[in-house]
Amino acid sequence: MSSNSNVTVAVGLSGGVDSAMAAWKLKEQGYHVIGLTMSIWDGSVPITGNGARSGCFGPGEAEDLRATEEVARRLGIEHAVIPLATEYKRLVLDYFRGEYRAGRTPNPCVRCNQSMKFGFMLESAKKMGIDFDLFATGHYARLAEHPDVNAPLLLQAQDLSKDQSYFLSRLSREQLSHVIFPLGEFTKREVKQWARDIGWDDFANKEESQDFMECGDYTVLFSKEDSRPGDFVDAEGRVLGEHKGIVHYTIGQRKGLHIGGEKEPLFVVAIDPAENRVVLGHKKDLYSQRIKASQVNWLICKESPIFSGKLTAKLRLGHQGAMARMESFAEDSLIISFDEPQLSATPGQILVLYYEGGVVASAVIDRN
Repeated sequence: MSSNSNVTVAVGLSGGVDSAMAAWKLKEQGYHVIGLTMSIWDGSVPITGNGARSGCFGPGEAEDLRATEEVARRLGIEHAVIPLATEYKRLVLDYFRGEYRAGRTPNPCVRCNQSMKFGFMLESAKKMGIDFDLFATGHYARLAEHPDVNAPLLLQAQDLSKDQSYFLSRLSREQLSHVIFPLGEFTKREVKQWARDIGWDDFANKEESQDFMECGDYTVLFSKEDSRPGDFVDAEGRVLGEHKGIVHYTIGQRKGLHIGGEKEPLFVVAIDPAENRVVLGHKKDLYSQRIKASQVNWLICKESPIFSGKLTAKLRLGHQGAMARMESFAEDSLIISFDEPQLSATPGQILVLYYEGGVVASAVIDRN
């Protein structure tokens, strides 16, 4: 009998193919597997189901819960649904609203992983008497030992096209020390083929979730007061038109400005919540070479010589990453400079620093 049979792994089941196959893979490896699922939808936000499940927050949650129950039934494992709507509202939705009201652009999926999926869900499960040794998810990422820390180092997935280390970059060393990622060495195509091989075509053919909200329109989270009009201005303060409320805009945005008469396209280059103004400029105004960030999550010792050399820095999920150096740092803040100016460094978004494919630190972008 495999020694893994003495290890209980709780798998975060979402209803999709990745978490289902993570649970299946672990069971194949001999682990004692149980399923955990968060319930976060309470109907308090005016979201109407659109017939196609495209996000994790919305009335379609019931469909996802049925899917997780089906995974547990097919695998013959215990499964618990953890009610966390109150915590989700406080830690994710209120954060999301607060950031937009402050003229910043949040990343709710990163926040949800940090505070909910790898945080409150596990704490709540243990309070309910559910015992487990490790926690696993269907994220595409890897872990490896590192000499600088007494915890695993978070690595990019083998399949870089599906790498989700960015979404996991705010997890603490302590959180990572109890986690495994069964899919990190495999491609999405391989994972879907596993599902087909065992007759789970219904999961292999499922559409992937693309956003945190089912309807895709995050403005339903805000009140009418949040849509208070103000001025579009240029860098000199010249009024160019009227905006419909700062929560409707983010750095780099071009669509929906409805400003005419300019020779070059206009973009949002800054947001001033104190004056209720949105500053517009041209694409060249969006480039920056130095970034200040705070709320640093050090995943290796900040005195490591790694931080005195070249790093790869990602400014957002779609950013390919660029070479950068750490100019200075403190316990909770840092400044980096890029070899080449980068487009749209957005306050509120997550800066992730990589060294040879490993996440060595992350922070929240303050300004350029």
